[in-house]
Amino acid sequence: MANTAQIKCINKNPRNDIYHAITHVGGFTDKQWKLTLDDAIGKIERREWAFYVDRPKGDRVWVEVAVSRFGNKYLKTDADGDEPNNLLSLPECPK
Repeated sequence: MANTAQIKCINKNPRNDIYHAITHVGGFTDKQWKLTLDDAIGKIERREWAFYVDRPKGDRVWVEVAVSRFGNKYLKTDADGDEPNNLLSLPECPK
């Protein structure tokens, strides 16, 4: 069974450019944590960790690995029908 953690922040540069991927995700368990995109993808694919995002309505949406039409892996949430985008609406992680 995988450990679970809530993603509470992201890093993306430039922030509002839809053509650039998230570079880091982060959150808090017993301490603050931050992972590169590749680390987070690897942990999901190896089933070591399952990540989720909580929405204001109280919905929990799971983060999954997707592959772009160009073959690049990225993170997205399971479709929940909510706007704005669950991951991109999170605040910036501390540097």
